[in-house]
Amino acid sequence: MSVQSGGLYHPDQFRDNCGFGLIAHMKGEASHNLLQTAIEALTCMTHRGGIAADGKTGDGCGLLLKMPEAFFRSVAKKTFGQELSAAFAVGMVFLSRDADNAARARSALEQEITKQGLDTVGWRTVPVDSSVCGSIALESLPTIEQLFINSAGMSEQELNRRLFFARRRAEVVLQQDRDFYISSLSASVVSYKGLVMPADLPSFYQDLANKDMGTAICVFHQRFSTNTLPRWPLAQPFRYLAHNGEINTIMGNRNWSVARTSKFKSDLLPGLDEITPLVNRTGSDSSSLDNMLELLLAGGVDIYRAVRMMVPPAWQNVETMDADLRAFYEYNSMHMEPWDGPA
Repeated sequence: MSVQSGGLYHPDQFRDNCGFGLIAHMKGEASHNLLQTAIEALTCMTHRGGIAADGKTGDGCGLLLKMPEAFFRSVAKKTFGQELSAAFAVGMVFLSRDADNAARARSALEQEITKQGLDTVGWRTVPVDSSVCGSIALESLPTIEQLFINSAGMSEQELNRRLFFARRRAEVVLQQDRDFYISSLSASVVSYKGLVMPADLPSFYQDLANKDMGTAICVFHQRFSTNTLPRWPLAQPFRYLAHNGEINTIMGNRNWSVARTSKFKSDLLPGLDEITPLVNRTGSDSSSLDNMLELLLAGGVDIYRAVRMMVPPAWQNVETMDADLRAFYEYNSMHMEPWDGPA
């Protein structure tokens, strides 16, 4: 069967890849309606993702929400009988279905959080409906729990920096536990993602259907696996970004991150040698990009500079570029090679 060319469409230029989007309230007002709209938009992108042979297991989809503060404060009060501090955090954690391994992972993460001067409030089993999962997704379905954390007299930025270090230390300690994964551990955002179809996401994660959950910003992503197999941790969004992948230079980017480990220094992040490797080598290319962005932001780099340092335009041959902007790109090119690809 041949496909006719028409208009701007040419079959030889067709490409399959992921889909993602962002919905935000311009005045920062949280609502359940915005969350529902984001889920509807995600569902409309079902065709942009892969579907397994069972017809119900997706390559991965998810939401990254601006912290639904009122919802989690209410949940903590009901679950733990305790008020959350002015600056609190919630971690979304994938654990082994083996009870002993899960307990070991919880303990290790709690220890690292305590070392950062933070208080563990408790663990909450995230309400899920696994009946919407396909048979393939069920084979690797993790135990999904949320960890609530209190802080004393610190800013959200400082709290996130300490959480970053605690998470990375826990990942180093538990690197042999293939089931342990932290989708998000933050005072700013929370992640709900997995190997389900977009339309089933609010049925699987029952929090998303709760009318008390509202958010002001939502990033959503539907994944189409190309050079990696679908796994629960590889569903997106990641902790900071949603990305289409296809980073052609990923091997070099990962190698350079290792080679330059000793060059990464920041007074905000002492002890970086305790959380190596700084970028994962076993996840997807997008997950490695997310690792590097997270590291730069935690180290105090401005988000604009961090993103433009990693993914700059082809500035060398733009003759009309402003001289100061050209100098900006030239300077930053000395510190990091582009994470380059069609996406």
